[in-house]
Amino acid sequence: MRIYGPNGTTLGSSTSSTRRTSSTSFSLPETTTVPDEVRSAAAPKAAASLDALLALQGVEDPTERRKRSVARGKGALDVLDDLKLGLLSGSFDTATVNRLRNAAASLKESSGDPGLDAVLGEIELRVEVELAKAGQY
Repeated sequence: MRIYGPNGTTLGSSTSSTRRTSSTSFSLPETTTVPDEVRSAAAPKAAASLDALLALQGVEDPTERRKRSVARGKGALDVLDDLKLGLLSGSFDTATVNRLRNAAASLKESSGDPGLDAVLGEIELRVEVELAKAGQY
């Protein structure tokens, strides 16, 4: 491995017109610090900013909560439709009842919108009635 100097030639080569007379060794200046001295590191600032980012991620956006609530309501209605089709065709499926039970559990969470919560409450009531009919609630 070659180490090139500032003018592009190798250090210590005989083609250089100027001789370096100074020492090329590196030394650190002596410091008189006390080893027991406590120094603050930059880590607490990073930890504080990390805590702030995690706290911001925990803050829930009302529109996202509403979207999830609407999706849960639609999912519960879809399961109710599947149950209705299964009952009309004469094939009562226990997997549909299990899906209905899971849908009922997911409807318990509030969306933050009173109108949407009222509709989800009605869907939840209907799901509970169907579970009671099936003897599963």
